[in-house]
Amino acid sequence: MILGVIPARYGSTRFPGKALARLGGKPMIQRVWERAKAAKRLDRVLVATDDERIRDAVKRFGGDAVMTSPELRSGTDRVWHAAKELRAQIVINIQGDEPLLTPPMIDGLVDGLRREPEAQMATLRYRMRGPEGYEDPNVVKVVTDEKGWALYFSRSPVPAFRSSRDLRSVVWYKHIGLYAYRRDLLKQFVTWPPSALETAENLEQLRALERGVRIKVLDSPQNTIGVDTPQDLKRVEAVIGA
Repeated sequence: MILGVIPARYGSTRFPGKALARLGGKPMIQRVWERAKAAKRLDRVLVATDDERIRDAVKRFGGDAVMTSPELRSGTDRVWHAAKELRAQIVINIQGDEPLLTPPMIDGLVDGLRREPEAQMATLRYRMRGPEGYEDPNVVKVVTDEKGWALYFSRSPVPAFRSSRDLRSVVWYKHIGLYAYRRDLLKQFVTWPPSALETAENLEQLRALERGVRIKVLDSPQNTIGVDTPQDLKRVEAVIGA
């Protein structure tokens, strides 16, 4: 069984209640759920939330939601809470603030993890050119080796280019926060305390890297816009023509 879980909390610091923000006449969480449900590789999709308003909204549009404790530290903890009683061998963490994700992105991630028996975890990147977003700490960058194994994730501009002239044609990779976990790794991951680099960058995937987990980074067929602020929501609205 391959399970998709969409963690969604109400109390976002920069955009409270963003999961229920209207996007093209629907709550954003419904947009994400519908795209996840259209993926061919997922056997089941759940929303994991700590708020009854989100749970009720999911039920109204016919989705499947489970309640999690508000004391859980992160979305990954909510994903494991939803998955631990089920028999899924691969679990996909689908960010609830990525309404532009597509079914092929999810299916490609699942297929990529299946092809790599050494990979315990997989995620996506998108090839960027030029300075836009490169120095934005809200845009996470990823660096890999030549076979696509993650070396580092950062909010800082990486790789660093010594000459500002290089920024006109700089090629770098944006990390897209969609994750595939093998069940045993996810079970272990939530027991590990936050690591030093994770705390410094506020990036959970660094906890896995610091523990020696091999993360396969796959190329995404398209870019996305993560919704962290009301301004991001307007950018997504412009893309979908809402």
